[in-house]
Amino acid sequence: MRRVVVEHVRPEIDCGRFPIKRVVGETVSVVADIHADGHDALAAALLYRRCGEEAWQETPMTLVTNDEWTAAFRVDALGRYEYTIEAWIDRFATWRHALSVKFGAEQDVSADLLEGIELVREVREVREVPEGEDDGDVLRKADILGDSAISVAERVTVALDARLQRVMAARADRSRGTRYDHVLDVIVDRERARFGAWYEMFPRSAGPDPTRSATFGEAAALLPYVASMGFDVLYLPPIHPIGRSFRKGRNNSLNPAPGDPGSPWAIGAEEGGHTAVEPGLGTLKDFDRFVAAARRQRLEIALDIAFQASPDHPYVREHPEWFRHRRDGTIKYAENPPKKYQDIYPMDFESAGWQELWQELKRVIEFWIGHGVKIFRVDNPHTKPYRFWHWTLGEIKRNHSDTIFLSEAFTRPKVMRYLAKAGFSQSYTYFTWRNTKEELTEHFTELTQTEVREYMRANLFANTPDILHVYLQRGGRPAFKIRFVLAATLGASYGIYSGFELCENEPVKPGSEEYLDSEKYQFKPRKFDQPSSLAEWIGRINAIRRAHPALQRDWGLAFQQTDNPQLLCYSKESEDGTDRLLMVVNLDPEHMQHGFVRLPLTQWGLTPEVTIQVEDLLSGERYFWRGEWNYVRLDPESNTAHILKVTGAPAPAPSGDQVIG
Repeated sequence: MRRVVVEHVRPEIDCGRFPIKRVVGETVSVVADIHADGHDALAAALLYRRCGEEAWQETPMTLVTNDEWTAAFRVDALGRYEYTIEAWIDRFATWRHALSVKFGAEQDVSADLLEGIELVREVREVREVPEGEDDGDVLRKADILGDSAISVAERVTVALDARLQRVMAARADRSRGTRYDHVLDVIVDRERARFGAWYEMFPRSAGPDPTRSATFGEAAALLPYVASMGFDVLYLPPIHPIGRSFRKGRNNSLNPAPGDPGSPWAIGAEEGGHTAVEPGLGTLKDFDRFVAAARRQRLEIALDIAFQASPDHPYVREHPEWFRHRRDGTIKYAENPPKKYQDIYPMDFESAGWQELWQELKRVIEFWIGHGVKIFRVDNPHTKPYRFWHWTLGEIKRNHSDTIFLSEAFTRPKVMRYLAKAGFSQSYTYFTWRNTKEELTEHFTELTQTEVREYMRANLFANTPDILHVYLQRGGRPAFKIRFVLAATLGASYGIYSGFELCENEPVKPGSEEYLDSEKYQFKPRKFDQPSSLAEWIGRINAIRRAHPALQRDWGLAFQQTDNPQLLCYSKESEDGTDRLLMVVNLDPEHMQHGFVRLPLTQWGLTPEVTIQVEDLLSGERYFWRGEWNYVRLDPESNTAHILKVTGAPAPAPSGDQVIG
């Protein structure tokens, strides 16, 4: 008897197996195909509630076209929400429509009016109206439908009254309605999960002496510098004791010198493991003071979570069953042929003691949450079981809904996407290796305009301690400016690794993406006050990001046409459409490029021949652009890109201002 069909609900990830993602204050717009046999009128409601609440809230769905219905709800709190759909035959709306058609065709509707009063009385009797409600008056006045002493025209007017339709719709008989098969979930994060600028720094290099580790106290002196560039998150590689067995030397050498500090990712030594601090940096209390100092600079600390161990880690001695063993009884070290990492033991997540291992690793995350860390960058999550992350992140988020987890998984696309589904708040992408106009357009169209955007948030790192792309090696300072403006304006979240602003670009050898004198294996103090530094320019762009909602989300991205493959043009809009920016970037770090870009004036609600004013937020210059196609010229040595504020209304006729086009 449930005649209505509810299908093709979106957003819905893998038949409801995984949640979509939003941040507090965002809207979940839901669309579904809803239909039934015959020609009866239908009604539908979007049901939603915070997980754990008993009662559903609901909002009516609206028929858009071709049996496609839509409605939306707002998520106002951290945690989880759930939603589903219910649809039913609207008997009164069906009757009302038939009455209107027949009366308009001048047919006899006396019997139809009697049917209408029966529907009204049924609602009035079965679903009583509480005392004092105005709806009761509307229903009582409907008795006129059965009063033959009143003209048919007057009775029809009452029958078609919008207030009566509203009251009847609110009390419709839904006993034979269809509830969608799945209850779908939404993870609601805080804003930093969607929008933020990350700066990666090795605290051990932030001191005055290149022969020893800097302390947290010394590293704190760099916090104002990082904050002055407008960053929101300061990300630290592992800060734990570093193993001494098979310690790596400079440039990944197998023969370390006595003073070489080793890789921070070789975690664990006599001083402790994943909940201890490398003695050279200080103590746990020193770390707490560093976190507090960062907070005073409006910086959040993000910590690296790397679930692996050096041969000296206490886990190896206390829980050898947590690691894989060779036939000779020795523990297997990490390998990525031809590379060997004798200083690192991977953990065996399928060992006989897997339950204790999983609980312990969850405890590690909770330990650092207890010390004020709410953001974690997870190293190589694709080398651990999906179910481990699904369980661990689910448990952590249940108790700490303000935590954020960044997946560092440079791996196959489907694996990256599945990790995002499993619970990671943000994900690394292939941005580092997407450098041409075609590559960038294709990659970001997928990330922002397909189903992927519902569950995978991109964090665009322009470089990392492991990745110095050849584009930066060869392109010099202009290449760094190009890649930065792309990262900061294509994505709402992005990151750079310390030294990027100084345009460090020397590889360990030709054809390698590894840095020469990599900071992973040595102390590397820097002189940040260099005249060629991009720090001021970075700060300007981060200030633009904070001032413009259009750059604080990914969904408003749209690529625009250009007649030059070296010019990339794209626009971004805020959710309410009040903030609109247009970016034009010269992708060639060596040559001036010029050409025409096409504005989507019709989509912006403007006529094709209109003159609009645009302001370059980087230079402060203002231009008048006429019509759809307009000329730009970008020199990588001076003006690498335009970040243009577009006014929605036609501009006055130019008089002395610059005109492009």
